[in-house]
Amino acid sequence: MAVSGQPLAAATTPQFAPRVARLGSTEADNSPPNYNAQTSYTMQPGATGQQNPPGSVFNGQVPPGAPQPNAAAAPNFAQPGLSLPPPNNLAPQPSPAQPNYGQPNAVPPNYGQPNYGQPNYAQPNYGQPNYGQPNYGQPGSNPLQYAPGTMVAPTGPMVGPPAGVAPGTLFPPPPNGVLDPGAPPPYYAPPPLVGDVDVYVEETQTGRFMFGVGVNSDAGLTGQIVIDERNFSLGRVPNGFQDFVNGSALRGRGQGFRIEAMPGTNVQRYLLSFSEPYLFDTPISFSVSGFLFDRNYFDWDEQRFGGRVSFGYRLSPDLSLSAAVRGEQVEVTRPRVAGVKDLDNVLGENDLFSGRVSLTYDTRDFPFVPTEGHLFELSYEQVFGSFDYPRVELDMRKYFLLRERPDGSGRHTLAYLARLGFSGSQTPIFENFFAGGYSTIRGFDFRGASPQDGTVTVGGRLMFLGSVEYMFPITADDMLKGVVFCDYGTVEEDFKIESDDYRVALGAGLRISIPAMGPAPIALDFAVPVARENTDDIQNFSFFVGVSRF
Repeated sequence: MAVSGQPLAAATTPQFAPRVARLGSTEADNSPPNYNAQTSYTMQPGATGQQNPPGSVFNGQVPPGAPQPNAAAAPNFAQPGLSLPPPNNLAPQPSPAQPNYGQPNAVPPNYGQPNYGQPNYAQPNYGQPNYGQPNYGQPGSNPLQYAPGTMVAPTGPMVGPPAGVAPGTLFPPPPNGVLDPGAPPPYYAPPPLVGDVDVYVEETQTGRFMFGVGVNSDAGLTGQIVIDERNFSLGRVPNGFQDFVNGSALRGRGQGFRIEAMPGTNVQRYLLSFSEPYLFDTPISFSVSGFLFDRNYFDWDEQRFGGRVSFGYRLSPDLSLSAAVRGEQVEVTRPRVAGVKDLDNVLGENDLFSGRVSLTYDTRDFPFVPTEGHLFELSYEQVFGSFDYPRVELDMRKYFLLRERPDGSGRHTLAYLARLGFSGSQTPIFENFFAGGYSTIRGFDFRGASPQDGTVTVGGRLMFLGSVEYMFPITADDMLKGVVFCDYGTVEEDFKIESDDYRVALGAGLRISIPAMGPAPIALDFAVPVARENTDDIQNFSFFVGVSRF
């Protein structure tokens, strides 16, 4: 059976054949294909053989009753200038229940990616429309741009597909019959929203009450009671007891307030201090403190009572400049030996006033047990009152991080420390430099490596001390560390270093960190002097143990 004089491949099998129709006409056109025309697919009727009315349109296409061209003359609508692999498995397989819509009497032509040109009505000015293969270039690349019959070379290096993805499979082309919408119209972002944002924060704990007990080879047994507030407000006077209950009394300005009491067997110290980190909303800090200090030395007793006012300015996060004035009364009593000139000159009360400037550069990572960074502090002080003299001190500490675990623990640190000090000729004995003990030269008793007058340790006006220490972890949790060190230096009565007065000690020790006992670790050191004076006092074992509770 045939319709319009054209044979059909099967009486019951409708077929699709490409047709090209001019706009506004239902007549078939066998002329060469026009790529600006609309490509359509028409379906031939099957066994019904029913003709459509003349001039009718079947779903907007050429009437199915119109004469069909020979399949061998079907035009090839391959995309000019672009060759893509044909889509796989797009034609349904024939089955008794489903008709076969393949091409009649011929091998299906290679349509490639069809070019669905736009009809001849006005287009918006979007630039050159791209109706070929969509641009699926990788981010940051300059992908190829396709236009009918042309191929534009990339302006930069091409970026291939990600690793493990075969070329052409990351974004497959759309199947036949699916139109690519082309480039989207320009998109204009809305203006940014502007408004006020209210931020509510909850204040963390700023005050603390701390008590502790410490013992060390230099100061003996001491206790410590501390009240510290880091968000103090001097001007917020409480209106009643309720302000103390809810925590609003004397708080809220970011000022610092500290009360400290440290009674002990050999040393007692009491301190009251106030600090303002930003004086009058400027980058200048201000602090004022009053203190009482009492120390029972081996050769005399000493008590100091006074105050200090200081200003600071931070030049950078690590560099700061400070200036301070000090006034104190020093009382020396109970000399162990009479007839020592330097000691007899200071017996009783002595008034001292001084002005001091210092420059500090500190990049250490931890203040108690540094593992890297350095500290450099240079200070000059001029003292007047009962005694007039200048004083210069230099403190240098460098910490080298040699190795660590990938997580930052298990640090091996090499440290170098050096201290240098000069003081004027009128310096009183209680302001002299001394050496020996845990904080200066280990292996010697406290002040046991200092100049003496007879049996009285009088100290000196020149100090040079140094230390090289290597610290390494012993346990995986860093709670136990070992140290090996070499301490050296001397203190001289005048500005002349005698080689015979030089002291050197070698030793090793342990550092035990227990978080429940405070930030400072327990220090246990054993040192042996290898260079010493006959008058020096030896103490091979030195230690520091502190227990603090908040």
